[in-house]
Amino acid sequence: MMRQIFISMVACLLIVGCTDKKEPAMAVDTSAVPEEKDSTIYGVCGEGTSMNSVELITGQGDTLVFMKDVDAVEDPVKGGMAVGDNLALMPGTRVDGEDMMACVVNLTSLLGKWTSIDKNFEIKDDGVVATTASAETNQWRSWKIFNGKLVLGRDTFKVYDLTADSLCLENEKGIFAYKRQY
Repeated sequence: MMRQIFISMVACLLIVGCTDKKEPAMAVDTSAVPEEKDSTIYGVCGEGTSMNSVELITGQGDTLVFMKDVDAVEDPVKGGMAVGDNLALMPGTRVDGEDMMACVVNLTSLLGKWTSIDKNFEIKDDGVVATTASAETNQWRSWKIFNGKLVLGRDTFKVYDLTADSLCLENEKGIFAYKRQY
């Protein structure tokens, strides 16, 4: 008798389990999501660079000239410009037939060791960030310039200021200041 009850219960469960099928989940096609394109132009600062313009020699050998907006409140060049320096330039609008620069980050000036109260890192030439403080939270391991902004790990910053001995980065959380460590 117990055996018949057990077999009946298993049969009921099998019937319920087989008839209560759910529709399969719809697959989400992520290939239709457009990926943002990097509009930054990379090159070397050429000899034709002046106070109001930059001559950029690209890796393809093209020589491009971009002008500064002399009426702009903020200097678009971060880290200065010297002939032979590696630059990342974000183009601006075209005014009176001339290409304008939105911002320029001097990659040569950006490289090196930087420190603050809670961060101690080195930006290296190969896209690597080395961190020497093992207790540091949110350690950055990589860097790149993307659309004129500095991406450190998963954090994106506007280069607010860059000089020989200081680096100021800005994002929605505020401005972060670092000094060069020699």
